[in-house]
Amino acid sequence: QVQLVESGGGLVQAGGSLRLSCAASGSFVSINYMAWYRQAPGKQREMVATIAFVGAGSTNYADSVKGRFTISSDNAKNTASLEMNNLKPEDTAVYYCNAAAKRGWSTAAFSYWGQGTQVTVSS
Repeated sequence: QVQLVESGGGLVQAGGSLRLSCAASGSFVSINYMAWYRQAPGKQREMVATIAFVGAGSTNYADSVKGRFTISSDNAKNTASLEMNNLKPEDTAVYYCNAAAKRGWSTAAFSYWGQGTQVTVSS
């Protein structure tokens, strides 16, 4: 099994910053990518940012967070972080860590989710 544990959520005023972290542990041989998603009340879960653990470590961001959020990773430690700056009330959501991990070298990668961490931005 693969476990993802998030940390770093909380309450912040608009314009403030928060840093989320996600650590992957358990039985796996490699991670293909890690990502952050978020889900606000009454809305669908949406991708926030992704980072590849293979190749050049390419990143991808939702248009709504480009220029404000930065995703990074420490491949050796199997962690990913999300630096969130200039936060807005509309960033309020539960943020989930997601990872695609392979449990064997000849197996396909499966998607795993963390339990989520609340981010609340007050106006």
